[in-house]
Amino acid sequence: MPHDAQPTTPNPADGAGDRRSFLTKSSTLLMAGGLAAGYGTFAHVAGRFLYPAAPRAKTWMFVADLGNFAAGSSMKYRTPDGARVLITRRDAKDDVSAFKALGSTCPHLGCQVHWEPQAQRFFCPCHNGAFDTEGLAISGPPKDANQSLPSFPLKVDKGLLYIEVPAASGEEV
Repeated sequence: MPHDAQPTTPNPADGAGDRRSFLTKSSTLLMAGGLAAGYGTFAHVAGRFLYPAAPRAKTWMFVADLGNFAAGSSMKYRTPDGARVLITRRDAKDDVSAFKALGSTCPHLGCQVHWEPQAQRFFCPCHNGAFDTEGLAISGPPKDANQSLPSFPLKVDKGLLYIEVPAASGEEV
């Protein structure tokens, strides 16, 4: 540097100070926004943990007339929320003990199970998974993973079969 040259200082007129100020303010705002989003997410998760959603209302829905439901047969049923249920009549008695309602979707890979009356079991053809009359896994991958079929309550009233299912939103119970 020549002896007579003077060091230059940034001239505020060229905008260097404005850029620095903008970057400082925007990064501060960005950090504040990130903190607010993080704390907001934490508050939401904590609120859901401390105050879980109320259990869904349930309702009884008509399934079948007992006179039209033969012993040893089964029928497919779909709940208002879309769950698939397989309802089986195991014997000719006209009380609720003759019936069983189980979710018909295998918990292993989501295949549809079906009732095999000759073997008295529910069978999943995807990987030879089998469930007993109560929905407990007895063979195949569901047994290895200790997975069972979900059960739905049933009732018999005046010769009619009803199932208890989650009520559709807005439905009176």
